[in-house]
Amino acid sequence: MFDQFLIRKDSLENVYENGKAVGFKFAVRIADYRGCFLSLHNGYYINCDGVEYPRELQKFEINGKPPRDFEEIKKCVWEHWNFDDEAYVYVKKEGGLEKGSHVILLQQSILAQYGYMPWDEEWLKNPPIPGSGAGAGKTAKICEFHLELQEGGK
Repeated sequence: MFDQFLIRKDSLENVYENGKAVGFKFAVRIADYRGCFLSLHNGYYINCDGVEYPRELQKFEINGKPPRDFEEIKKCVWEHWNFDDEAYVYVKKEGGLEKGSHVILLQQSILAQYGYMPWDEEWLKNPPIPGSGAGAGKTAKICEFHLELQEGGK
């Protein structure tokens, strides 16, 4: 629905710990016009410059709290991500990204928040893999973004 607005264009930065680049991050918005409870947010399909970064390498920052992995996020049943609130996706990548332009393929995975489908209970135990199409919510397709790495993040 709001696919072309998922990533803020000027938000791609490297992430540093103790002066060393340990990954990258970018700002995202939710594709669902209602927002969602965080426990329904299942992670992202992320491919940067031809390399896939699975959910296990991702963390999510929202609501003024430090970045959390999606195992922790799925327990946040009362915390909400409101429409138009900006969040950050952190991706672990030793050395971060090189300066210049990068192509990011992205699909947001947010499980249905209304109605009941036969697979819902199984998805709570074994969430679908982002990018597989299952659980993609309002981002039915993988979106392509061309982003320039910004200075900062230290």
